[in-house]
Amino acid sequence: MPAMQLLTPAEIGAAIRTIADYPKPGVMFRDITTLLGDARAFHSVIELLSQPWLEAGVSRIAGIEARGFILGGAMAQRLGAGFVPIRKKGKLPHATVRVAYSLEYGVDAMEMHRDAVGRGEDIILVDDLIATGGTATAAVELLRSLGARVLAGCFIVDLPDLGGSGKLTALGVPVKTLVSFGGH
Repeated sequence: MPAMQLLTPAEIGAAIRTIADYPKPGVMFRDITTLLGDARAFHSVIELLSQPWLEAGVSRIAGIEARGFILGGAMAQRLGAGFVPIRKKGKLPHATVRVAYSLEYGVDAMEMHRDAVGRGEDIILVDDLIATGGTATAAVELLRSLGARVLAGCFIVDLPDLGGSGKLTALGVPVKTLVSFGGH
């Protein structure tokens, strides 16, 4: 198969559907399912998020439920790394570590298996979008509690008005995003 030409950030942004007033009035929901259904857009996202780490010796990709599983699995395959799911509480069958966090729309908790990462492993955290940063900072806390080094947080979309990227940066985690949208 010939190499696909990568989309530009503007083209990636155009592949994302915006749904007004979902899940509540005033919110502009950024729906990546349209991007995932477009082979060239999906390929471009995985390549662009993976490129900085091709030679970094990443041990694992940690994906946040649920869209981070899709992106993280593809990135793990591209980087020759393992994949670690970070899930909502009560979904994992083995011994877990848990952290509570605030999300854009409330409070929740997430978990990962206690043996999912080892001390000193280099991890890339992945999700579709960073908004307030509550989920991502909680994921960093989980990974660090097991001794992992979080090399970066990678996201397709940044909502900079909500400050999440700044929260990760303040924790010493570089943030890689492909597109940004103003507002909520």
